[in-house]
Amino acid sequence: MDYSRTIDRLITRQLRDWDVAGANYAALADAVTRSLSLGESTVTLQFNPERRISSAAAIDKESLARRKCFLCREHQPAKQKAVLWGERYKIQVNPYPIFSRHLTIADLHHAPQRLSGRVGDMLQLANALPDFVVFYNGPQCGASAPDHAHFQAGAKGEMPLPDELGHATTHLLADGDEGFIGFVDMLGRSLFTIETSTQRAAERYALRLLELLPVPAGAEEPMVNALCWWDTTDRLWHLVVFPRCKHRPACYGEGEGHLLLSPGAVDMGGLWAVPEFEDFNALSPELILALYGELCMSRENLAPVITSFTQHWEDLAPI
Repeated sequence: MDYSRTIDRLITRQLRDWDVAGANYAALADAVTRSLSLGESTVTLQFNPERRISSAAAIDKESLARRKCFLCREHQPAKQKAVLWGERYKIQVNPYPIFSRHLTIADLHHAPQRLSGRVGDMLQLANALPDFVVFYNGPQCGASAPDHAHFQAGAKGEMPLPDELGHATTHLLADGDEGFIGFVDMLGRSLFTIETSTQRAAERYALRLLELLPVPAGAEEPMVNALCWWDTTDRLWHLVVFPRCKHRPACYGEGEGHLLLSPGAVDMGGLWAVPEFEDFNALSPELILALYGELCMSRENLAPVITSFTQHWEDLAPI
């Protein structure tokens, strides 16, 4: 089901009736931006002071236990409305936007942030929201609510990577009649890209990848960010997975010599929302590349995953 009209109405009403959302989207429309060229890729910097809440969020267990979950209905403002999606999720306007149209899609119940059991949900959401890129931040690499399962979605055309991916050199790991999975390391960061015509093929590739990626000590899933969108012209799903090795850079913080940056899926996609103007001015192509290199798993680190994936797939029947 295409939710486009329903979501259009939700956004219109929330920006009209909810003063916080209305003010923040109006401010975003006038946000200062600039672009940085990384060679084969572009990064868009957006000065966005309202994102300080997310960038500075404390996500350690003690802090999470003390604070009220802002994705649970009982702790949300009365003016924040929702549209139900199926029997499991609610779709809401994100009041602190990075995109001109920015949604949060949260589980109706308080459950840990995990991707492995929700890949199919992510694909179906992308199909139901064809004007958006749906994205996922792992609990240890970008999620400011790691204790409440959720996705987000941003308007298509505002994040550079989806448009650039088609021109990148892709090393195929497995392919079949319904699509393929490949590896890309020419955009300043390593990523896996899945393109399929069926949900089952996309899920099969993604779940195998999640099985092979390393899981940090004490964690329940690999450190990943993911983007997903539905191509309405070619009728294909695109699912991009960024393997991470670190959440925040060594320079994270405030004051001289520090950057208040907590990169997640959107930053991996080439759109950096920067809450401090000094940081906005300080960022350069060289610094962005260094940050990607510090935060993302390298091709060398991923070599065992790539080898195992290819060998595993050769032993199985085609999709």
